[in-house]
Amino acid sequence: MTCLLPVRLTEHEARETLQGLCLRLTSLPAGQAAEIDAGELQQFDSTALAVLLELRRTALAHGHAFSVLHAPARLRELARLYGVADWC
Repeated sequence: MTCLLPVRLTEHEARETLQGLCLRLTSLPAGQAAEIDAGELQQFDSTALAVLLELRRTALAHGHAFSVLHAPARLRELARLYGVADWC
C-alpha cells in the first residue's frame, strides 16, 4: 500500500498526518509493504523526519517492510544529516 504525504508537513500538520497514516499502516494485511510517497512534499522541516521515523516504527512493529518513495532532495539531505538516510 502506498500512502501519500501532504504538500506541507511541519509541526502544525504532524499530529494529524501521523494519526491518519498510522491508522492506514496498522490496517494493512500481514506481509504487505508500507510505502510512503513523499513526491508531493514541498514545505517541510525536520518534523517530517520525525513523522517518517514513527511511521517506520509502526510499520516494522506490525511486520511490514517500509520504504519512502520520491523523497525530495532536501528531505534526503535532512535525512543524511540526521543519520537516517538509509531508509529515506
